[in-house]
Amino acid sequence: MDALTPFISAAGLSWASGLRLYATLALAGLAHALGWMQLPSALAVLGNPWVIGGTGVLAAIEFGVDKIPGLDSVWDSVHTFLKIPAGVALAAGSAYGLGEHWVLLAGLLGGGLAASTALAKSSTRLLVNASPEPFTNWGASLAEDSVWVVSMAWLLANPATFAVVLVVLVVLTVYFLLWVRRALQKVGKALGHVFQRTHSSQ
Repeated sequence: MDALTPFISAAGLSWASGLRLYATLALAGLAHALGWMQLPSALAVLGNPWVIGGTGVLAAIEFGVDKIPGLDSVWDSVHTFLKIPAGVALAAGSAYGLGEHWVLLAGLLGGGLAASTALAKSSTRLLVNASPEPFTNWGASLAEDSVWVVSMAWLLANPATFAVVLVVLVVLTVYFLLWVRRALQKVGKALGHVFQRTHSSQ
């Protein structure tokens, strides 16, 4: 299992980057610098104090923006284009030196994991932000923070068992994507009916 630990860690970080990009990068760098996690040489730059500081500041900004309805969706829309490449880089970096085919496969896996969480998060927020009050948004954001903290703590404490946790997280992510798809379809139908009634009354 020790040989698989770097891959499990990279997969977990890729998944987490779709949820909290800068916090994940800051944690990975800090954990590497403190000896809690051994990053591969291709990702060791994350342990640079300047990089840790920069990603830490961005993580704090991300934490605050994520609590503001509307602005959180704008942030998610922009950062989806960063989260997926970050997931690719985190996973591909773990396979660096093992051969081009492994780097490619790892990158595709990491990108897919980051994309799944990023899309689930952003699309869920679009539905949540339809509510006029901010408390639902704050609750969703704090729930995401909690999932991220527990997942990353588990990954650092026991990468071997985190492999099982990651499978569960991926299944739940897919479930949320399907749920959001059905919910958006219902919203679309409801808006269509409203438009038809408005148009017919004119």
